[in-house]
Amino acid sequence: MLLSFRVMNHRSIRHEQQLNLHPVYEADRPARTRWEAVPVAGIFGANASGKSNLVGALQYMARMVVSSHRDAEPDGGVDRDPFLLDNETRSTPSWYIADLLLGGVRYTYGFGVDDERVVEEWLHSYPKGKKRELFSRSGDAIEPGASQQRGQLELVESITEPNVLFLSWAARSKQDDFRPVYDWFARQLQFRRAPGLRSFPYQLSAIRALEDAERHPEIMALLRAADLGIEECGTERVLMDEEGLRRRYGTRIPTRLLQNLEDEGPRETVRPWVGHRGRNGIVQMDLHEESSGTQAMLEQAPRFLAVLHRGGTFVVDEIDASLHTILTARLIGLFQSPETNPHGAQLVFTTHDTSLLGRRDGEDILKRDQVWFVEKDNYGETTLYSLAEFKPRQEDNRERRYLGGSYGGIPFIDDTFSHALLERGGDAGPDPEA
Repeated sequence: MLLSFRVMNHRSIRHEQQLNLHPVYEADRPARTRWEAVPVAGIFGANASGKSNLVGALQYMARMVVSSHRDAEPDGGVDRDPFLLDNETRSTPSWYIADLLLGGVRYTYGFGVDDERVVEEWLHSYPKGKKRELFSRSGDAIEPGASQQRGQLELVESITEPNVLFLSWAARSKQDDFRPVYDWFARQLQFRRAPGLRSFPYQLSAIRALEDAERHPEIMALLRAADLGIEECGTERVLMDEEGLRRRYGTRIPTRLLQNLEDEGPRETVRPWVGHRGRNGIVQMDLHEESSGTQAMLEQAPRFLAVLHRGGTFVVDEIDASLHTILTARLIGLFQSPETNPHGAQLVFTTHDTSLLGRRDGEDILKRDQVWFVEKDNYGETTLYSLAEFKPRQEDNRERRYLGGSYGGIPFIDDTFSHALLERGGDAGPDPEA
């Protein structure tokens, strides 16, 4: 479980910003839970304000933990994205710190990197609330904690390059104290960045969802509940000869497929289908014939259900992409109840959908301590802050207050563009075909 995440000097984030997921209001705690962190955090803000950069910073931290020992070239420096709008920050370290609760024990892990090396790294645990240092690193000097086997970690230290995290190697040693943190980044922290609709990776995820629907009936139940008009779904293997290509593409068969057919002959492929109820029964339709919203739901549903089943933290950039507000609210609601979220899974997401600040069926979609805003100042620097800082009342209309500017985090749009058009008089502007 993620308790907090801090980051400094990453893309538009110049100064340290903290996403603190500790509960603030006991009255807003989901009923019948004693979770140490809120199960949901929604991050709102204008376009280009830094929402995706915050998600990207946590994803960068995870990638460094899991694969820095594989990705880093000897003497190759560190691949990072510092804040570039200030000459000072280009050469100063970037920092990433996570507070976690794993197996009932709190851990704090963090590191700082510059363009050349890891400048600092540390891992602390707090069994029974008392701090225990597992290791600390300053440059090339790594100091094991008092509870660690020095000889074993000295061997790990000897193979740790300056641009590689010590944790990446130490988790592979026989020191079990390091595994919970590494495993959380490697297995329990999941991301879904906002892909382009109808892109190949997007459709591939949807195909997998249809393949899993037979083994996991809850996927089909969620699709029916989403009111997408879907009654059945599945996949079948079909022979893509010339006749099969014509059935699928009509007279507009892509040239490359005809060339492949001529060079390699017919081959089997997986045909995903979605069944809709028509007047004469169920009609099977190809996945590419479905709306972008249906494809988005097929891509997301299995991942939401998977994290609810096994626990962990799911980070979603632009959760509302192509999904109706009611459906997005339903997905968020699954994390708010111990019945549908028995393992205390977390959902952290960014969005532009202000209706998620409102209510559904008389209940707040997001509690007061589950709402965050990002704002970018005139110097391109992102600030992250919580709704709780405004001490909101439960009865406040948060959507209206947000759109009215009470909380900040909204775009400032002046009349410059419209004035520029008016000043052109009757000029129709540039020819788009030119």
